[in-house]
Amino acid sequence: MLGFFLTMVLVFFITIVMIASIASMAGRDTVAIDKKSVLHLELTTEIVDRGGRNPFDSFDFMSLSLSKAIGLNELLDQIQMAREDDNIEGIFLDISAIPAGWSTLHEVRQALNDFRESGKFVISYGEFYMQNAYYLGSVADEIYLHPEGVIDFRGINSELVFLKNMLDKLGIDPQIIRHGEYKSAGEPFFREDMSPENREQILSYISAIWNNVTGDIAESRGLTINHITEVADGLKTRNAETAKAYEMIDGIAYRDEIMDILRQRLEIGEEDNINFVSPEKYAKAPRPKSMQIPRTRDRIAVVYATGGIVSGEGSESVIGSDRIAGAIREARLDDNVKAIVFRINSPGGSALASDVILREVQLASDVKPVVATMGDVAASGGYYIACAADWIVASPTTITGSIGVFGMVPNMQEFFNDKIGITFDNVKTNRFADLGSISRPLTNAERQIIQESIGQVYDTFIGHVAKGRNLPVNVVDELGRGRVWSGVEAKQNGLIDDFGGLDVAIRKAAELAELEEYRIKEYPIRKDFLTQLMEEFGGIKTKMVKKELGGAYKYYQALQDVEQMTGILTRLPYDIVME
Repeated sequence: MLGFFLTMVLVFFITIVMIASIASMAGRDTVAIDKKSVLHLELTTEIVDRGGRNPFDSFDFMSLSLSKAIGLNELLDQIQMAREDDNIEGIFLDISAIPAGWSTLHEVRQALNDFRESGKFVISYGEFYMQNAYYLGSVADEIYLHPEGVIDFRGINSELVFLKNMLDKLGIDPQIIRHGEYKSAGEPFFREDMSPENREQILSYISAIWNNVTGDIAESRGLTINHITEVADGLKTRNAETAKAYEMIDGIAYRDEIMDILRQRLEIGEEDNINFVSPEKYAKAPRPKSMQIPRTRDRIAVVYATGGIVSGEGSESVIGSDRIAGAIREARLDDNVKAIVFRINSPGGSALASDVILREVQLASDVKPVVATMGDVAASGGYYIACAADWIVASPTTITGSIGVFGMVPNMQEFFNDKIGITFDNVKTNRFADLGSISRPLTNAERQIIQESIGQVYDTFIGHVAKGRNLPVNVVDELGRGRVWSGVEAKQNGLIDDFGGLDVAIRKAAELAELEEYRIKEYPIRKDFLTQLMEEFGGIKTKMVKKELGGAYKYYQALQDVEQMTGILTRLPYDIVME
């Protein structure tokens, strides 16, 4: 009976999705956009680097509802389309909180600024503004806030959790082995607070990010940095009146009043409906003539790598060395692909998996231009896989660097023996057969072996960076030692070549390949419909866990990612989370 029920459920969802897919394909490029339309951007769902065409991406099997992450590639393309589209008069930013990092928002902000330069308008409205939403909204011609709204504008805070005292009480010794005093990945396990080196690097890069954010806001608003700093220090935007008094917004209004302002911009009647166009609808609109895809065989490959770095296949949110290395290899061997853009958004992970990917980047660079573009974070292993590119671009707010290595072998002997009454015994054929056992402490000889291995990986790491960036090894060592840098600092240090996002990287790749016309080909190649279907049903457990954990799911996912990482790690010591 249960088998019959599950079969019927499977058939039902297959039917629904096939109908949705056929409808989507049939309706593609058929939506007409009326004159005097407004592109309506709410940005309430996560912005990821690559938007999905999987029909399941927008369907939640638990709630039977649509909820689709926004692809940054698609969002930037739509803003550019709207710039060229005579039927689109402006953009309405209807935002309060945006699930995206600073660098992602910087790229969107740049696209909106280009849109404004065409003479079209951008209006921003929020019932309230979280700090990152205000950063994006500040690019608008006019910013409005609800009369009872607030702007949470108070600077960037970085707070770390330290587990040493808890581990002491449990009788667990983490046994951290690292190379580089700035490689702070293990500090939460053996310290009660930040080391001076870690405090120095965190303050340095969050200050660099904040300076870029406040600089962008000041430029857009015609204010000074000192004025913006005064507003943040005094939390002067805690109500609408003070926010307006300090010129952080242009007006205080209810939503219906915003609609009247938009009608005035569009020069339509007070009772006329506004032609709002959602991103979902605009994706089906014909492309403006100036953006028609050229008829050419020449391609620029864009390879997307997102998440922690592990060996094996990985997924859309985990960088598997087999999958990403295979994608780069496929692009290298395709004669129609004249250049490769490698989009990286990763805190790092397995050193071995990173090296597998790096090798394919090196081979590709030998035969065609490779441009690396960094998203919110491309640090440690994320920088490792980028360093051999011919050109590297990043946002000023990108987190990168962290050229360092660490390992951890927890000693849980006291916990097992004294806390829960479990003992271990063993026999072995050779001296180091039980190396890595968590039931006892490391011996001096074992610790020395691991330290030498970590030192070897570090030397390899800085050697690759030195070769890729054409820098002396001793200079890279000074920039390394696990130190994390902002994009601004990375450019000053020679770790990247230029500021920019995905669009800048693509233009640079075209320049290096001497292409005037080209088409974009995205990698890894999407799987066929049936494979995606079966994987989706296999992922129902994940969806259930995500639904139950809600906002805490990111911590569960981080633990899952770490579990997949084996051997010595080149990873950022923490994840950057936008709150």
